Amino acid sequence: MILLYALAAGFVFGIGLLLSGLADPAKVLAFLDLGGAWDPSLLFTMGGALLVAAPAFAWAQRRGRTLDDGPLHLPQKGRIDRRLVFGSLVFGVGWGLAGYCPGPAVVSLAWGGLKPLLFVGAMVAGMGVYELLERRRWRQLGPDPQMKQGK
Repeated sequence: MILLYALAAGFVFGIGLLLSGLADPAKVLAFLDLGGAWDPSLLFTMGGALLVAAPAFAWAQRRGRTLDDGPLHLPQKGRIDRRLVFGSLVFGVGWGLAGYCPGPAVVSLAWGGLKPLLFVGAMVAGMGVYELLERRRWRQLGPDPQMKQGK
């Protein structure tokens, strides 16, 4: 049943990305162009997402279990550290250069074309490099105490 929930959520997410324009790199780049021809329309998409997500997270937290009665793992509040700041900056640079972030890039694969294919390929390669570096770090320094605590 959990796979059916994941399929339904992914389908709704993908349709939302397409309808809102978040899968269109030109629209995203216009949203990020604060000094030029700024297009603020994606603020409505983000605001709408918050309006739906906030009560859903509150309900899930009160319920304490997933829809298929499994354990619930909600994000925990964490501290802002170098890794978070650096990762956010790298994400922002990639988003600003390409006009894609991971979800919309995967959705854009359905339309075909070389740009989303190259972006997703580079993203998967970057994830692989990150995983290799993390494994090496864990071998050299031992486990990160924050990772043990699920933060």
